[in-house]
Amino acid sequence: MEELKISQKDTRFFEANGYLIIKDLVDKDKVEEYRKIYNDFIDGKIDVGANRRDLKGEDLQSGKESITQIMVPSRHFPALGDSSYYNKITSVARQLLGDDLDIDFDMFIDKAPLSDTITPWHQDCAYWIDMPDKRAISAWMPLDEATLDKGCMWYVPASHLKPMRKHTSSAKNGALICEGNESEAVYVELPPGSVVLHHGATVHYSRGNITDSHRRAMIVNLRPKSMIEYERKRGFDHTGENKIRNENAS
Repeated sequence: MEELKISQKDTRFFEANGYLIIKDLVDKDKVEEYRKIYNDFIDGKIDVGANRRDLKGEDLQSGKESITQIMVPSRHFPALGDSSYYNKITSVARQLLGDDLDIDFDMFIDKAPLSDTITPWHQDCAYWIDMPDKRAISAWMPLDEATLDKGCMWYVPASHLKPMRKHTSSAKNGALICEGNESEAVYVELPPGSVVLHHGATVHYSRGNITDSHRRAMIVNLRPKSMIEYERKRGFDHTGENKIRNENAS
């Protein structure tokens, strides 16, 4: 596994704010390699079945996707799981939240050009079953410039330290949504290959993409191995077949 040491200052920042930026985690050549794999998924060259949906909540057969979500791409293209990004982010996550962390699932999210569709305010934990150990971390790496106009990430600092917010469905088969606004948050613009990590309970969102190019991102989620086993025993594996959500979401 590729090691990447983080400082105590970084650890303290993550603990206090619920997110952390790491610049230039993946080099340009690797980013280009990921883009090619990513496009094969988006173009349908790799069939993922029910693991593809539009987070806007529309039927994929009804027209152009606004926010394409592809769940567990490494299960369809296994080489991803042992690649540089996945290995480095595992090393970082273990330094932040414990040596027992492992990769639970991954996903691709593509905001189409000129789609101008927000990803609503939410906490990732609202999508998951309730678990006794709440430690979880998601790593978000853009393959394109993540700017305000393209829909970079926004975070509410220290929201992971407070009670979980109430979530509802934003649309039929769409993303979950909770209360949140930009005035309480900070935005994170990133170049391709840099990463922002956030806690599973950190409130976040992104604006729509109003540019004429894509905003592609690769996400890897990690949690304690024992909690991955806890999920699987209850039939929850983050695929498109799962209908279970946290009891705090409705």
